[in-house]
Amino acid sequence: MTTQVPTAQLPARPAAAGGPPPTEERTARRRVLLHWIAVHALGVAAALFFTLPFVFVVLTSLMSDQQALTRDLWPHTWEWGNYRAVLDTPGFLTWWRNTLLYAGLGTVLTVASSIPVAYALAKFRFRGRHLSLMLVISMMMLPPQVIIIPMYLFWAKQLDLSGTLWPLIIPMAFGDAFSIFLLRQFLLTIPDEYLDAARVDGCGELRTLLKVVLPMAKPGIAAVALFQFFYAWNDYFGPQIYASENPGAWTLSYGLESFKGAHHTDWNLTMAATVLVMAPVILVFFFAQKAFVEGVTLTGVKG
Repeated sequence: MTTQVPTAQLPARPAAAGGPPPTEERTARRRVLLHWIAVHALGVAAALFFTLPFVFVVLTSLMSDQQALTRDLWPHTWEWGNYRAVLDTPGFLTWWRNTLLYAGLGTVLTVASSIPVAYALAKFRFRGRHLSLMLVISMMMLPPQVIIIPMYLFWAKQLDLSGTLWPLIIPMAFGDAFSIFLLRQFLLTIPDEYLDAARVDGCGELRTLLKVVLPMAKPGIAAVALFQFFYAWNDYFGPQIYASENPGAWTLSYGLESFKGAHHTDWNLTMAATVLVMAPVILVFFFAQKAFVEGVTLTGVKG
């Protein structure tokens, strides 16, 4: 015959040796879960904040003229012909070609001319090096509107290049203050031992730059190239000053303003044109974002 022991008389179950009590463990797990939910909720909110305007533009570009900017946020019929109508607009493909020329050639010239200057400021020791760096930084702080009048008189009156994009492209062959500073900060992160080893092997400064420095500086160069490409692609002030008198030299940013004025009631066509202007920039950043983020992250590690 077995005897039952009352539950109240049973000894308490000891906690696992070396571990927290069960209540503290559950509290810690709950705190970690709440932290994870809060961080991801903020991330989703930030993503929606930046994504929803673009989604609205894309959906509106696929609506009919009667549905655009109404309470119906989803297209009743997908009007893909809006994009064909925009591409058939007289001058739109010319604006596209001019923008590619301005952004592409300008980016190549800026990178090619800024790398040697940044390399000299980062790795050479010469008198006046710090003064040169201060001049570069001061040029970054100088708004372009301050010097636009003498520059316009020079390009338009002296060289007769008004009505073209060359007054915007040619100066890029002489470097850019922001690009020089960004590349200089990145080149400071490259150890001098690699350069000394190349010089010991008989490499001159030019060969050291081409064979040693440039392969190691690809992330920084990619970041500078993307910054310059985005700037030139979205530039409105420069084409307005130099190319406004010649519609054949307009860029997409300036031509889009004219397109919006001609179709101010056709919001579906205006949104379709906006998507076509934004699409190349989004694709470029999507495929180059890894190098871009790496270049920006590593820049400025050393002062």
